[in-house]
Amino acid sequence: MKKKILTVTLNPAVDKTYTTQSVIVGNVNRMRTAMNIAGGKGVNVTKILRQYGCDVAATGFLGGYSGRFIEEELEKRGTECRFIHVTGETRSNMNILADDGYVTEILEPGPVISDSEMTAFLEQYDALLEECGLVILSGSVARGVNADVYETLTMRAADVSVPVYLDSSGDNLRYGMRAKPQMIKPNWRELEYIMGRRIVNREEIVESAKLLHEGGISRVVVSMGSKGLLSVTDEGVLYTGAAKIEPINTVGCGDSVVAAYAMSYVAGESEEEAIVRAGAISAANATTVDSANIPLETAEALMNKIIVEKIDV
Repeated sequence: MKKKILTVTLNPAVDKTYTTQSVIVGNVNRMRTAMNIAGGKGVNVTKILRQYGCDVAATGFLGGYSGRFIEEELEKRGTECRFIHVTGETRSNMNILADDGYVTEILEPGPVISDSEMTAFLEQYDALLEECGLVILSGSVARGVNADVYETLTMRAADVSVPVYLDSSGDNLRYGMRAKPQMIKPNWRELEYIMGRRIVNREEIVESAKLLHEGGISRVVVSMGSKGLLSVTDEGVLYTGAAKIEPINTVGCGDSVVAAYAMSYVAGESEEEAIVRAGAISAANATTVDSANIPLETAEALMNKIIVEKIDV
């Protein structure tokens, strides 16, 4: 199996992360600290994979000063950057971490992608599929990109027998699922969107995830925040509660789960090993202000504390 992992970020961002006492709507809010972080879900996955020494190629769209900043940050980490450079400016997002525990996110829409830029990306993507053993499709898509793009990309990967992990939301996720990626990772709210109904407890999460698995998706992983992680595969249903930590910034926790499962796939680990790794890395991510910058010793310590429950259904 090819060890290189391909990450796709169709709407990356510079995450401007602030800390403050509280945020009051309609008032002047002065920030205590500020930092710029290369972000977007696929970029977060890339950063974590490189931290753990994985061979990663990253593609998608980058433009302007913000795009150059993201590319430089990834290259510093030893990432093979194969982005398409576009005429628009890569977006900036704001993550405001307040002392009262609330995290406020303000997300820009991103640039408009032209037909020629999309064509160049698809050519790049097809070439990269020949080099990689796993594709990770993450996050929202920039304006000008069709909502069914993840379906297209999953089908192209399937044509050359490369598995796909999909982590998105809304129509991007719903359309992408039609091509039956090997793994999806909805959170609780996204699972409700997929199913078209309210989901009120773990039993209903299991029932919904099983339906999606029986519909042809090999692994359904549901991230439930402080309620933990749950996975459904041919081997059954596994659950692990959230590790006991003092959360500082939860941005990137879902991306940590995806990165962990990708690492486990490349390493040939079992489903139990995969969910333990995912739970530990995701929890460790939440202990720092800098999202997708895993404190490795914390993650290692948490792996010894994660308890996996096999659910009989």
